[in-house]
Amino acid sequence: LAWVIQYLLVTEAFTPPVATSDHHHHVSTTTTTVRRTTSRSSSATDDAAAVSNSYQAPLVEIQRRRNLAIISHPDSGKTTMTEKLLLYGGAVQQAGAVRQKAEQRATRSDFMEMEQERGISISSTVMNFEYNEFGIRLMDTPGHQDFSEDTYRALAAADNALMLLDGAKGLEPQTRKLFEVCRLRGLPLFTFVNKLDRPALAPYEIMDQIAEEFGLETHPILWPIGDGERFKGVLDRTENVVHLYTKAAQRGQKAQVETVPISNTDRLEELIDDDELFGKLMEDAELLDELIEPLDMERVLKGDQSPLFFGSAMTNFGVQLFLDKFCNMGAKPMGRVVRSVDEEEEDEKLIGPEHEEFTGFIFKTQANLDPKHRDRLAYVRVISGKYEKGMKVSHSRSKLNKKYNLAQAQALFGSDRSSVEEAYPGDVIGINNPGNFAIGDTLFTGTNRVAFPGIPSFSPEKFAYIRSPNPSDYKSFRKGIDQLLDEGAVQALRQRNDDGGGPLMLAAVGQLQFEVVQARLQNEYKVESLMEPLSYSMARWVDGGWDAVDKADADGKLFGIMIVQDRWQRPVLLFRNDWKAASLAEEVQYLQLKPWSQPPDFND
Repeated sequence: LAWVIQYLLVTEAFTPPVATSDHHHHVSTTTTTVRRTTSRSSSATDDAAAVSNSYQAPLVEIQRRRNLAIISHPDSGKTTMTEKLLLYGGAVQQAGAVRQKAEQRATRSDFMEMEQERGISISSTVMNFEYNEFGIRLMDTPGHQDFSEDTYRALAAADNALMLLDGAKGLEPQTRKLFEVCRLRGLPLFTFVNKLDRPALAPYEIMDQIAEEFGLETHPILWPIGDGERFKGVLDRTENVVHLYTKAAQRGQKAQVETVPISNTDRLEELIDDDELFGKLMEDAELLDELIEPLDMERVLKGDQSPLFFGSAMTNFGVQLFLDKFCNMGAKPMGRVVRSVDEEEEDEKLIGPEHEEFTGFIFKTQANLDPKHRDRLAYVRVISGKYEKGMKVSHSRSKLNKKYNLAQAQALFGSDRSSVEEAYPGDVIGINNPGNFAIGDTLFTGTNRVAFPGIPSFSPEKFAYIRSPNPSDYKSFRKGIDQLLDEGAVQALRQRNDDGGGPLMLAAVGQLQFEVVQARLQNEYKVESLMEPLSYSMARWVDGGWDAVDKADADGKLFGIMIVQDRWQRPVLLFRNDWKAASLAEEVQYLQLKPWSQPPDFND
């Protein structure tokens, strides 16, 4: 996590979304210059005027969209929570539990074979659905630390985050790491304490944990009545209404609920049918009103206060209430700072969702959502303007006069897709990847070449050679490797000056990523692979270039360090321990060692 935070602070690559303080009119200034600006020629201004308003998104479409990424430590119930939000959102008729039984359906968000076998999320998944008048864009992210890079990218595309906690365990290591990224990102953070159908920590204890470790004030919206077998329901403190639940007759269906105003004490006492729980509910309700700071939406949208919810995704208790509250409280599509670099201009601008040109950035690529067609899809978060079928866009790493035709876009629902004619700020759409699009790239219309801050590749910690044991499968093996590399889950390294004929080395954040590559090669490309682990544990890119590497090598500074190149022939050094990397960076500063990398610009 340390180098991730360093990257965000040094490069401002994770510039927080920006919005006005009024969350009911949560739209950024269209385009405001915030750094270095020089005048443009009058012809460029005229050209910009000629295309203005052509792609501007209607305000009503911006205002009704909500975008949410769900984060948690593994086994906190994140994928189950996603499924139940889809259930109550009307997107599915029956939710599929992660640990499948014969009578249960598969989850929509975990659709890869390996995900379903292991009951874990290994890739972030986007689900679009309509709920009342709102358009919800939901991102289920991996909880396992080996796949945290995918979660990091999803957070770059999110306007809100839901931190899911296990009620029995409270804060856990991966939750802490992801919270730091959310804080640097400036995201509004909602907290849902899950698994109240099992014995859980006291609600006050969980609030204290969050306050002490994160310095984050929570404001309870839904307050639990009991836990484990005695979990009766929740108090909605915004409406002063108690929701008492009865488990659904069949797993995966909606829970039965009865609502009672908290002022109707006689009816409440009768329905709760537990003197201790009833007495504690009335005491807690009074205590919270007296001691808890009021809900401040301006602080929520800045990430300084977190609305707090309690419930159980497995038994559907409190899920629909959270969805309703989120639609009303969540941040609407927000603006991003964009870098503009032209021959006559270099500046940074804040582009809001109502900006007259289309802009969006690619935060994820995926191969083989449809294995029959060997497709490659790029996930684009729309920041401003309107996508229209067949529109032509420019690409941040290509020449400005190079245009890409977006012949069609697709709304995503796990592995399912449906064609869309239009898309608006806050939407996530899938477009065909011709092979030039990479994670972090910006697509845009207009006469100014712009680029949102890029999304770096994580510094790998695991390295291994990979090869196909069957020469007859080499063509399929190479195709599979190339497409999986495009997704960015693993990185490819080779010996210096190797043009592709030598041994291929894979670099990954965690061991499970190697297992995913091998499983997908087997399942999707029908080829076997063998891996040979290496003893290195850290990689650093050399911004000083090959001349700096040669100088350091000639001076005897690279003893015990492996010199390789990435897929763009840039120098990379592999180390066996942190101390060696830190000492070399300090001693040989002209190497300019960096723990992250980004794709280079195209030369043509």
